[in-house]
Amino acid sequence: MRSPLAPPALKPGDRVAVVALSGPPGRQELDLGLAALRSVGLLPEVFASARSVGPYPYLAADDKVRAADLARALGEPGYAAVICARGGYGVQRALELLDWDAVGAPEPRVVVGFSDVTALIEAVRSRLGWASVYGPMVSSVMFRSGVPSFEGLARLLLQPQKCTELAFADTRVLVPGVAEGVTVGGTASLLATSLATPFSVPARDGILFLEDVGELPYRLDRVLTQLRRTGYLDGVRGILCGTWDDCGPLADVEQLLEDRLGDLGVPVLLGADIGHGVFMQSLPLGVRARLDTAAATLTFLDPPLTSGA
Repeated sequence: MRSPLAPPALKPGDRVAVVALSGPPGRQELDLGLAALRSVGLLPEVFASARSVGPYPYLAADDKVRAADLARALGEPGYAAVICARGGYGVQRALELLDWDAVGAPEPRVVVGFSDVTALIEAVRSRLGWASVYGPMVSSVMFRSGVPSFEGLARLLLQPQKCTELAFADTRVLVPGVAEGVTVGGTASLLATSLATPFSVPARDGILFLEDVGELPYRLDRVLTQLRRTGYLDGVRGILCGTWDDCGPLADVEQLLEDRLGDLGVPVLLGADIGHGVFMQSLPLGVRARLDTAAATLTFLDPPLTSGA
């Protein structure tokens, strides 16, 4: 798997596009997140989608508005990053309408988000060849000045040379070992629903990250089985699992993970603090890395972001 292009690191004074491609963020929560961005010297610009509600209450703005915002955020010069305001559902609807010709072939910029944003992360990797960051979103309680999740993301964006490794506490080794590959993955159910689209990024030669929310064990079983049956997991080199918030008893989920992932013949580490229901660490996706289950670490072999101009 060829490593995607690492976008340039951010610097104080850089403009950041804030878009809502999924659900509508709360106004107060969004404003608190914007204040956190300003506190580290970044200049957020709130796009129309982040101040709107769409035709359904679970969508932020109309599909055309969200798609147009995304095209502008990805393609218009002057933005150093695109940070999503919240998750939920809707990115795939926006991608369906996105005019990639309008996006063009811009220089790489950092895309940040998780959960439903998994679909966007896969799209920019497959279409534009960019690495991204699986990290907290602007309206989240994690996205606040002084909160470790935000501080870790800010350090990654502004000082990536200091972010060469993620260390995890309270992990469980499902299959021991060390593996190297390019980081890939995200929310498992989103990966499954991207299969057979032009944007699905297979796990071959990769360190696959998986997490999810609100999927009871039988539904999570269906998701993981679909990933197996389609060949998505063929050639994967290692697997890092994050949180399984509201997915039933953790013991049941981990028994299922052992059943569906334990026979792949690759190292598997459970319990990383990345995903829903936790003050998450930010994970660069599209970066060569080494997973060491005994040390409970993920070490980046290439810079997650470049030094820029």
